[in-house]
Amino acid sequence: MQYPVYLQLSGTENVYAIQGPDRFWECTSLGAQTLCHDVLATTWPERQRILDMVADDGPWERIDRAAFEAQWNKGNCNMESTAIPLDVLEHVELSPYTTFGIEAKARWFADVTSVDGLRAALDWSRSHGVEVFVLGGGSNMLLHGDVEALVLRIQIHGVEVRSDDGRHVEVAVGAGEVWHDFVMHTLDQGWGGLENLSLIPGSVGASPMQNIGAYGVEIRDHFAWLDAVRISDGALQRFTAEDCAFGYRESVFKRQEKGKWILVRVAFHLDRESPLRMGYGAIEQELQHLPEAERTYRDVSDAVIRIRQSKLPDPAKIGNAGSFFKNPTIPAEQANALLATHPNMPNYPQPSGEVKLAAGWLIEQAGWKGHNRTTHGVHDRQALVLVHFGGATGKEVWDLAQDVMASVKDRFGVSLEPEVNQVGLQD
Repeated sequence: MQYPVYLQLSGTENVYAIQGPDRFWECTSLGAQTLCHDVLATTWPERQRILDMVADDGPWERIDRAAFEAQWNKGNCNMESTAIPLDVLEHVELSPYTTFGIEAKARWFADVTSVDGLRAALDWSRSHGVEVFVLGGGSNMLLHGDVEALVLRIQIHGVEVRSDDGRHVEVAVGAGEVWHDFVMHTLDQGWGGLENLSLIPGSVGASPMQNIGAYGVEIRDHFAWLDAVRISDGALQRFTAEDCAFGYRESVFKRQEKGKWILVRVAFHLDRESPLRMGYGAIEQELQHLPEAERTYRDVSDAVIRIRQSKLPDPAKIGNAGSFFKNPTIPAEQANALLATHPNMPNYPQPSGEVKLAAGWLIEQAGWKGHNRTTHGVHDRQALVLVHFGGATGKEVWDLAQDVMASVKDRFGVSLEPEVNQVGLQD
């Protein structure tokens, strides 16, 4: 079954849009009123109701979208606008859409501006027998060659306050919004929580996929829920924090559900009175000129931006994907052995009993900081970042990454893992 499925209850004006096996929109008439609901089927009776609704022998009749929309709009239900017609382009250069700027072409390419537009793109891919590849903000990927697929650039926008009790706010954001722009919007509104995540490149939709984090804060600390569309059948599903199974730079979308979903909207819990988090990195040092009682979310954000700009290259000037490697976590015994010979090694004990190390420090100590291979290299101010000066291939950058990983393994016995997604990497 492909979703959505539009239905009308026989003998009534009540209409329904089945969004997936555990979600539907209903629009019911009550006298002169038209009421609309987005129903999440979290219990078996609700899921059974959906099965009954799509059964052929029930009192619900299939209708088209236009009939559903006509009734839905009577209730001013704020349904998304009809999607812009899908425009599929061919042989599109992708380097302008990725922060690494590696030259590679998409066999087919389309911008997606709504859930309906996304479903139309998925229908197109199925009818043409091609795979889909989600570009998002293009900030966490290294392309190893042309992409023989329908490349989708998610451009779903919008910021909606779902609830606000005067202190706590739940805000839902389109997956295509630029992450840093959204963080700046939260500061403009006086909402605390995301200020430590300022200046991270990429889109809102990419943020929960890898549970982005910086300066002591991760997405999961303020995550409420997300909506995603299943590639196989167009089902729209709500994921809770538990469903996402967040880990360090990980989520279910990078493991069990990898390649199965496209995120369309993400919601966050924010707080006008949340405490400032200044104990990580150089934030406290950056703010020492301000009395602690006078510091604001904006001050913390500005400090983070200054720190990041002092260490990290601007993708608009030098191609890069930010931190190329994850900070490794190792057993405490191994960490203690390393500290015995490297007492200045940064180390961060974890609740699990393991110890997290700073990948950038390991790489720098192995002699890679500022390493230059003419077209690409290791950044001269932050060894965690691989940079593209122009003219390199994805394979050449990956070869450098492998050399770095092998060197760190040889010197410290620590295995590094790439944080950046490798697209089209041949085994």
